[in-house]
Amino acid sequence: MSKPRVGYAGMTHLGLCSAIAAASKGFATLGFDADAALVARLEAGKLPVVEPDLDDLLRVNRARMAFSADPARLQDCDLVYVAPDVPTNNSGDSDLAGLDHLLELVLVNTRADAVVVLLSQVPPGYTRAHQRVGRLLYYQVETLVFGCAVERATKPERHIIGSPEPAQPLPTALDCFLSAFGCPILPMRFESAELTKISINCCLVASITVANTLAELCERIGADWAEIAPALRLDRRIGAYSYLAPGLGLAGGNLERDLATVLRISEEYGTDTSLIRAFVGNSAHRRNWPLRILHELVLSREPQARIGVLGLAYKQNTHSVKNSPSLALIHCLTPWTLQVFDPVVPVSATPHPNAKGAASALDAAKGVDALAIMTPWPQFRELACDDLARVMRGRLVLDPYRMLDAGKAKAAGLDYRTVGVA
Repeated sequence: MSKPRVGYAGMTHLGLCSAIAAASKGFATLGFDADAALVARLEAGKLPVVEPDLDDLLRVNRARMAFSADPARLQDCDLVYVAPDVPTNNSGDSDLAGLDHLLELVLVNTRADAVVVLLSQVPPGYTRAHQRVGRLLYYQVETLVFGCAVERATKPERHIIGSPEPAQPLPTALDCFLSAFGCPILPMRFESAELTKISINCCLVASITVANTLAELCERIGADWAEIAPALRLDRRIGAYSYLAPGLGLAGGNLERDLATVLRISEEYGTDTSLIRAFVGNSAHRRNWPLRILHELVLSREPQARIGVLGLAYKQNTHSVKNSPSLALIHCLTPWTLQVFDPVVPVSATPHPNAKGAASALDAAKGVDALAIMTPWPQFRELACDDLARVMRGRLVLDPYRMLDAGKAKAAGLDYRTVGVA
């Protein structure tokens, strides 16, 4: 057959990045969203998400990418992905109401022979429960990672497909589309595919928790986790791409959601959850690392202390502040005055009553008693330690992600603290 026309419903982070990636593979692609104002912004090339190279990818492939708020346009599509971001609350529980509504809208406005694929993160059992007689409804594990969404969408490691009949060939339109990415296609039953995504994230959390736990031990015994991690990566049982960088616990919402899902389902079926609960507890403990040091060295001694905070996003190269360690810290610093800078997120993202937005990273450091680098934005590596020492009133610099050179920081007279080393 000729190349299928592909549609994506839900122009939030997942759907938008995935749609533009589809267009980059040579497919005529429709991005649908019921929000007409959002569609108008997209038509004008104003993307609502921050992702490296995404604007350029859209510009290069604009001729194949259309946007619409009219659900009738989905009738032209042979393959439609239902791909809105699924919001979570602070406990990691998913709100599926928006997905339910959008899926119904898609099923009503697509041809009977069109293949519909759920791409959004859903709990096990969701896809089977939403099967319709006479319709082709599949599930595909999404690969979105904030900050590197373009690479993940255009160069996936594999496609994991939940299918009503895993042993049967995939529909032609879906197979043609997936084959264009040149990676393995793994069909499996719906529940296996849905649990695969959760399993991947649980394994990532396990690596993160190991790194955080042993990094804290390094801080006590005089070891350096930065020396240990390379040795682990050279072990084939662990691997070169393992999540071994210690940090401030889990953030962003996706990992937390999957842990919450496992806890909920395990409670329902009576399976053991002690490991998952340990992951959650360790994350909460490590998140408080900067607050503990600030209280010990500055806040307990300087009731009028001024604190500089670099970064509000939960990670670099994204505008998202979901479960951001920076916002968690700021929430605990209400009595103190803050100077804040993030290259993408405005200071209004935090409700702190005494937070002042700074024009630059160095400006945020002026006159502060302590500086906390809470998001590993690449540009923070360019900060000169001598400049920080010159403009700061105090000496304490908290750098959990090792953005600065420790030797240069100490040579400049800074009291430099990072995770994983005494």
